[in-house]
Amino acid sequence: MFDTKTVSMEWGGKTLTLETGRIARQADGAVLATYGETVVLCAVTAAKSVKEGQDFFPLTVHYQEKFFASGRIPGGFFKRERGATEKETLVSRLIDRPVRPLFPEGFYNEINVIAQVLSFDGECEPDVLAMIAASAALTISGVPFMGPIGACRVGYKDGEYLLNPKQDVAISEGELDLIVAATGNAVMMVESEAKELSEEVMLGAVLFAHDECKKVCNLIIDLAEKAAKEPWDVAVSDNSAMKAEIKQLIGDDVAKAYATTDKSARREALEVARQKVKDHYADQDGQTVMTAIKLTKKVEADVVRGAILKNGTRIDGRKVDQVRPIEATVGFLPRTHGSALFTRGETQSICTTTLGTKDAEQMIDGLEGLSYSSFMLHYNFPPYSVGEVGRFGAPSRRDTGHGKLAWRALQAVLPKKEDFPYTIRVVSDITESNGSSSMATVCGGSLAMMDAGVPITRPVSGIAMGLILEGDEFTVLSDILGDEDHLGDMDFKVAGTSEGITTMQMDIKVAGITREIFEAALNQAKGGRAHILGEMTKALGTARTELSAHAPRIETITIDKSKIRDVIGTGGKVIREIVAETGAKVDIDDEGIIKISSSDLSQIEAAKKWILGIVEEAEVGKIYDGKVVNIVDFGAFVNFMGGKDGLVHVSEMKNERVEKPTDVVSEGMAVKVKVLEIDQRGKVRLSMRVVDQETGEELEDTRPPREPRPDRGDRGDRRGPRGDRGGRGGDRGGRDRDRGPRGEGRRDRDGEGAGSLPDFLKD
Repeated sequence: MFDTKTVSMEWGGKTLTLETGRIARQADGAVLATYGETVVLCAVTAAKSVKEGQDFFPLTVHYQEKFFASGRIPGGFFKRERGATEKETLVSRLIDRPVRPLFPEGFYNEINVIAQVLSFDGECEPDVLAMIAASAALTISGVPFMGPIGACRVGYKDGEYLLNPKQDVAISEGELDLIVAATGNAVMMVESEAKELSEEVMLGAVLFAHDECKKVCNLIIDLAEKAAKEPWDVAVSDNSAMKAEIKQLIGDDVAKAYATTDKSARREALEVARQKVKDHYADQDGQTVMTAIKLTKKVEADVVRGAILKNGTRIDGRKVDQVRPIEATVGFLPRTHGSALFTRGETQSICTTTLGTKDAEQMIDGLEGLSYSSFMLHYNFPPYSVGEVGRFGAPSRRDTGHGKLAWRALQAVLPKKEDFPYTIRVVSDITESNGSSSMATVCGGSLAMMDAGVPITRPVSGIAMGLILEGDEFTVLSDILGDEDHLGDMDFKVAGTSEGITTMQMDIKVAGITREIFEAALNQAKGGRAHILGEMTKALGTARTELSAHAPRIETITIDKSKIRDVIGTGGKVIREIVAETGAKVDIDDEGIIKISSSDLSQIEAAKKWILGIVEEAEVGKIYDGKVVNIVDFGAFVNFMGGKDGLVHVSEMKNERVEKPTDVVSEGMAVKVKVLEIDQRGKVRLSMRVVDQETGEELEDTRPPREPRPDRGDRGDRRGPRGDRGGRGGDRGGRDRDRGPRGEGRRDRDGEGAGSLPDFLKD
């Protein structure tokens, strides 16, 4: 029934298997990829014709994690997988970026790539496996895909590179989490998070990854030799004559437009040139007009690229390694916890930092269960930032990707949770954009956190590098403009501190780059980052020592784990009372670490005092503040240490005689008490009379001590000799025996009358 084709290899200590022909047979290409016990199914479908009016390549990648893969049921009301999570969006982009450049120019058939995680073993990450499955499915589908690509994850620990470590372990126990996608000849995509590593280490990691990617490429080729479908016939039209005609028509106009340094003026001049082309071909059919528009962009690219390669002349007149002017301001928003306005040329970002408590952490529901993140970075790109009218609302895939890139850049310099127990949210709103708004977010986010008083290790700067490649000739560009990104061959973003790289992301539009180019870009980026750091230091060199007056304060105390139940109370009664009475938020974990937070320091102190009162042991002779909680005939019970009560006997209320406790105290009354005694059962005896109720100072005990009871001597056997009463089994008389009256004349065992009382009760 099934014509199954399978290939396998040992890779990183586990078996990588690619299978086709058994599942999803109606798709153009479908591959079931298995690594360890993690399984991903990827299916590729392609439209057989181009939609009318289509002038771009509609490639759509969907990555989905099925919760059953790890034996979990999704959270939420509907209990099913719904819209894409942040991770699913990021992995979809991870697959899309390296495969998109490998389709031929002019191929506009719609393609769907759907990767679904069917099994997850908790060790082998499904993101890299999904990239491999997608590459294999595209390769065997017959669509004009110039692959395959391989992919792998690389870690770095103790000077050694690690192949395919677990993602969370790679950065928590090591120093690097790097994902690389590459063909057999060149690197296509890089994505990383690092702990301030050098350029040499990062380059070595990429080269190590490329070697491993080659093995995967060879495995996919083996599968294709067994199961690949017939390749599609792709008609490649020769438009060189039309391109030459358009260049002659508007070549000079485009050159003059790109000589204009102002973006708005340059855009207007280019629009005039583009309209001239549209008017020239207005009497032609729609397809011809669309082709002319596409060729116009190529003419623009030729002008820009030629000027850079030949003369080193960039659009805005800068040198190839020159960074645009930078202006940075901190603290310009009065009510935020931290803020920064970062401007680099025509790219600008408003970055804010907000500090919150533990209950503000981001809950993440994934294959590995619930997890919580105390650092969030959200990137927003409104259409006005590029002077356009467009969609505004929920974050796009691009917004999510750019935000995650900046998050990776800043993650490495955050303080430890025990040193700074706040939840941190950084928001970047792009207000102007002309090149690398994500790196502006890194710079502005770093400044905003320092302005908020977050004790980051060091400030982080970021820069975007570009590439113009023609044959063997290339030029690397620092701090690229938007047009240099669109018309160039590479978008290479590098962020880091003065000590090393914290993140690196590379996307290319050509079929890979060589080691020479990669190394040159890294070294040039290092100088650019250092320059930007210097400009940032002018705004704020180090983190502020004081938090904003509007930020919550958090104080951390640690108690014995055996006391946790006392602080929480039955059903949370005690901790709810503490929160209600003091107004402070109280969080307690299983290790006995308690975080008390409030914007009012007095509330924190009140809650702290209450909690310490609960967990402290009462000390004999010490004076405490207390509150009367219950009054009885013989005294009053006082709560003096959170959950601890003690008795103030009526005789210890005042030096003089007190008839009734209510004459001195009332329920709820605040009093000051001294601990007199703690018995073996933990019962506490308190005194009010030896404490000044106004000042809390101890008073001299002026009451004469009680006289000791006289020695009453040997009283002997008060019941007299019992005599020989015989065995209990003897005849003691029936129960109906006459025992005589039990009236008043009966005497007790001491020979006293029934109406007599003990001496201490005769008063």
